Amino acid sequence: MIPVIPLTRLNGTSFALNPDLVARADVTPDTVLTLTDGAKYVVTESLADVVHLIIDYRAAILRAAAEPEVSESRAQFQVESLQLAADHEDPATVVEPTWRPTVVPLHPRRV
Repeated sequence: MIPVIPLTRLNGTSFALNPDLVARADVTPDTVLTLTDGAKYVVTESLADVVHLIIDYRAAILRAAAEPEVSESRAQFQVESLQLAADHEDPATVVEPTWRPTVVPLHPRRV
């Protein structure tokens, strides 16, 4: 996903803007975007359109974070690797660990 939203200057040229840099949006009557570094852009889009573009952009980021893409071939490779390991494991050669976890009380009892 490209971390920008498409906008149009008053002269008709298109540009892409990182919406995380927008500090303020004003209507005077044109839509003026003020960035965090103080730069200002006058765009043809309405204030409502700019807000919707930013909301859609952030919603897409949340969707991507909630549903990470796993390629089908990579997932298949992982399944095949697990099956291969299970097929070659000889139960007679499996060694049980000889150590046991030690529990140390934080406050030892006084005797």
